[in-house]
Amino acid sequence: MNERLVQYDEKMGKSVDALVNEFSTIRAGRANPHILDKIKVDYYGTPSSLQQVANVSVPEARMIMIQPWESSLIKDIEKAILMSDLGLTPNNDGKAIRLVFPELTEERRKELVKDVKKKAENAKVAVRNIRKDANTAVKKAKTDSEISEDELKILENEIQKLTDKYVAEVDKLTEAKSKEILTV
Repeated sequence: MNERLVQYDEKMGKSVDALVNEFSTIRAGRANPHILDKIKVDYYGTPSSLQQVANVSVPEARMIMIQPWESSLIKDIEKAILMSDLGLTPNNDGKAIRLVFPELTEERRKELVKDVKKKAENAKVAVRNIRKDANTAVKKAKTDSEISEDELKILENEIQKLTDKYVAEVDKLTEAKSKEILTV
């Protein structure tokens, strides 16, 4: 790969990585501790992630158990979960909090798939914007006489191949996540 394109390859890769990260926070009927990644709890005045203040485990396929290091945090953790958009009700026994994942309804599964497709489309737009930046940069290099007309054509082809590769990867990830959500 041409060294002029390495930075654009990395940026496109980061866009896909961000999508993978977003997909991990979408629940598909099974308990996944990553859905708690965005939840912050006030720990002595500092907003901290749940993993920093508690042990998060998955004892059963549809349950997450949160055991805070300090029992005084239980109320704060419970409040943070209730205020999040997870749609889960925490069960607190004084020592730990249990989150039971109800079986997703067909309607909810379809909503989640729509959400997955929307996030995927945003990732594709990001990849295409990076393609536009790359094309602009190589055209500028051509006008500045840094590269020839032939090199410009070769670089534009390579940029398009990169774009196609990452868009295909987004499509593959979307297909897999949608299938995971729709599987009962």
